[in-house]
Amino acid sequence: DELNHASIIDGIRLCKAKRLRYKNKDMSDLESKLQESHNDKTENVIRLIATDGVFSMDGTIAPLPDIRRLADKYKALVFIDECHATGFFGKTGRGTEEHFDMIGGVDIINSTLGKALGGAAGGYTTGPKALIDLLRQRSRPYLFSNTLPPPIVASAMKAIELIDNDTSLPGRVLDNAKYFRQEMQDLGFKILGDDHPICPVMLGDARLASQFADEMLKRGIYVIGFSYPVVPKDRARIRVQVSAAHSKADLQRCIDAFAQVGRQLEVIK
Repeated sequence: DELNHASIIDGIRLCKAKRLRYKNKDMSDLESKLQESHNDKTENVIRLIATDGVFSMDGTIAPLPDIRRLADKYKALVFIDECHATGFFGKTGRGTEEHFDMIGGVDIINSTLGKALGGAAGGYTTGPKALIDLLRQRSRPYLFSNTLPPPIVASAMKAIELIDNDTSLPGRVLDNAKYFRQEMQDLGFKILGDDHPICPVMLGDARLASQFADEMLKRGIYVIGFSYPVVPKDRARIRVQVSAAHSKADLQRCIDAFAQVGRQLEVIK
């Protein structure tokens, strides 16, 4: 996918695979790329569809059922990056697969311990045992990295335990995200995404996004302005990330600050 996270792009460069990019979430374009890669000379070539489960800058969700259908049709594997889904997305926090009721439907999943699972570092890959054995022997970023410090491992394990024991947490995240999105849209802000707790407040101009974030910080709200090259030109934004730890009062304080700054900078009326 053209909007894949930079880490996926770097991984493709490292493995020296031929790369074909398809338009974001565009299944017709994906199918044309699969057709382009498939001929008599490439019959035994391994094809891998690589996509974010949730796209980190837009908060949009990959159409996983359609991707799986095309993968089966063209004998391809499916890889998803779940860094912005693990631990909070889906009914019990098991990510994009669970969101689509497709547990076990993806061949390879890569994710992080450093976001919703609360750790400062680390990540993991799941998939067939043969693949994991291969990665342990041949994956340079894995082979030449330090092992995770025990406190980080312990905190990640505890986070998983908390999610397993309290399935209300993912629901709370979703409720908070819906509340924030609706209130912001009612004020006149444009919010991207598919009811995901990554809530990009679109501003367009890079300088405006930076100024807006600075004004929010003056009001005690820490948000970041993103602009080119992190996002496309003229698509600058403030990316808000809503969590289960936020109370309605926290969210309202943030919304009120957005309203004040938005009017000050003439983004909304």
